[in-house]
Amino acid sequence: MVHGHKGVRFQNWARTYGCCPEMYYQPTSVEEVREVLALARQQNKKVKVVGGGHSPSDIACTDGFMIHMGKMNRVLQVNKEKKQVTVEAGILLTDLHPQLDKHGLALSNLGAVSDVTAGGVIGSGTHNTGIKHGILATQVVALTLMTADGAILECSESSNAEVFQAARVHLGCLGVILTITLQCVPQFHLQETTFPSTLKEVLDNLDSHLKKSEYFRFLWFPHSENVSIIYQDHTNKPPSSSASWFWDYAVGFYLLEFLLWISTFLPCLVGWINRFFFWLLFTRRKENSNLSHKIFTYECRFKQHVQDWAIPREKTEEAILELKAMLEAHPKVVAHYPVEVRFTRGDDILLSPCFQRDSCYMNIIMYRPYGKDVPRLDYWLAYETIMKKFGGRPHWAKAHNCTRKDFEKMYPAFPKFCAIREKLDPTGMFLNSYLEKVFY
Repeated sequence: MVHGHKGVRFQNWARTYGCCPEMYYQPTSVEEVREVLALARQQNKKVKVVGGGHSPSDIACTDGFMIHMGKMNRVLQVNKEKKQVTVEAGILLTDLHPQLDKHGLALSNLGAVSDVTAGGVIGSGTHNTGIKHGILATQVVALTLMTADGAILECSESSNAEVFQAARVHLGCLGVILTITLQCVPQFHLQETTFPSTLKEVLDNLDSHLKKSEYFRFLWFPHSENVSIIYQDHTNKPPSSSASWFWDYAVGFYLLEFLLWISTFLPCLVGWINRFFFWLLFTRRKENSNLSHKIFTYECRFKQHVQDWAIPREKTEEAILELKAMLEAHPKVVAHYPVEVRFTRGDDILLSPCFQRDSCYMNIIMYRPYGKDVPRLDYWLAYETIMKKFGGRPHWAKAHNCTRKDFEKMYPAFPKFCAIREKLDPTGMFLNSYLEKVFY
């Protein structure tokens, strides 16, 4: 019999949202998940499955039943021949990496944070960069899903293909993802090279940067022309690092946080801070090499508000120049560095922000120094307006103000996803207030 807890308070990592579910469950088996769903049906309760709680939006919140998958975190099978691994959906990627290392395998692409579960990473459409690489969910070759009535569906390209097409970015609204089979690649090392440039140079030569480096991204420092270019590519070099506690922490974190806090009283300092930190930390060429997962992931030290929309790749230059022009025209609107620009291959997953188009993700950020909120609404609104104008689609895990009307315009396959959702969950057991805005 599965035991639930009352009075557990859930908070997401960024501490931007929290909730008090009526009951909190940590099932250890498929049977226990089925019991929770049976209870929810009897008592007519909503159910929300949560993983690492890293999404900065309220996508994981509920006042009904919360199922935390943390105890369903085993590696179930490694197929060396096909280079595939089957895991329980609650496994944290941090725990998966060393297991894959043991077998000489790796995931071909990863997001910046690994304290996230396999089920959550795909459900929210997590991505990294690399125009030859899709969002992380494109690495899924099969999954099993428990629907609201307790039935289990095995989904892949060859069985329940329509559900599979939807469930790889599932938003937590189709059922409980139980297991996931991931396509891996042989273990590899990456070399990361960071060097300074200007916005004009990077936009003029975008195609050649994309060709030159497999995992190319750049950081733009608002209120300036400054850009930091980051190349990550396969290497045979032994691990080496130019990181140092003094520059990364004393300066890059503690001093920055203090100056950002002061800038909450003197917003005119933000432009200076962006330029000063570029000069301090980003003007030297730097090289690091290590195992792929150690280069892909880095520590997010700051509590922050973020927005991250995907626009068609060919709109990159227009959109970023419009954002820059907006900031120049409204000197009172301040923007923290960096604006992180990444590139992702198109796919055929129904609610993937990269559905049927190669995309550019433009991630904007406002830090919360010492937990203090910085006014950001003017910046947020202007950014959303520009993203919508260029056909943008918001990252599901991050804050946005879109409603069903917007999604119907953005996603050609939106009605198809809705039909699948209504068939799998006719009573809306897996909805919460975030999802109601999406579907109603």
